[in-house]
Amino acid sequence: MECQSQPTLSLARHPVPAPPARVELPFRRDLLAAARDVAGVCPGMFLLGVTFGLVVVHAGLAWWWTPLFSGLIFGGSLEFLLIAMAAAAAPLAAIALTSLLVQGRHLFYAVSFPLHQVSGRLRRTYAMFALIDEAYALTATRPAGELTSTRILAMQTLMHASWVGGGVAGALAGNSLPVHVPALDFAFTALFVVLAAEASLTGRRLADPLLALACALVAHVAAPGQMLLLAMGMYCALQLILRPCTDKRRHA
Repeated sequence: MECQSQPTLSLARHPVPAPPARVELPFRRDLLAAARDVAGVCPGMFLLGVTFGLVVVHAGLAWWWTPLFSGLIFGGSLEFLLIAMAAAAAPLAAIALTSLLVQGRHLFYAVSFPLHQVSGRLRRTYAMFALIDEAYALTATRPAGELTSTRILAMQTLMHASWVGGGVAGALAGNSLPVHVPALDFAFTALFVVLAAEASLTGRRLADPLLALACALVAHVAAPGQMLLLAMGMYCALQLILRPCTDKRRHA
């Protein structure tokens, strides 16, 4: 009897340790957070990429021009313009000027984009290269403390992969699909409406979109050909003037 009770007493004195709790690694956590951030954006970018691939093939270019444009330029609307200019053998000066006018708004993005959160020279270089409208809008609506280097780069990489993948799919489809796919021509507008609404609701600043709308209307009347650059310049100038006043009222 005594011999049989000794193992039981030993187990009671030395209980079996519980298995360690599962700890989620920071890298995995940031990847999952980035995937959730772009879940509503990547499908739209993929469909727009399909349209871009179709345009490339129907312009008489080989399918491999699609990943070349999307991988090295990654400019969205600029890529559509460059396809037409490349097919027409436009001079390099015209291409450079068009690129500056179309993508000039990205100069304003660099002011508040959290590039300082990205570590490493190569990573920062890619973050600057992949600074598209959607990437800026998504980072602007997230708290600064949640934006790690991994999360920012993962968001940009997923969106880039969606754009390139959609373009390759459209280019390989070739002539089997029509160039004009219903409802895709409105995808850009709908995408930016969703991003703007999310930014306004997150920051709870309804005055900002109203101010942006007023700047857009004035720029459209004053200079229809350069509406975007003029509207962005007016909006940034007014924000620099009005923001100190609103901050003082808020802290008063």
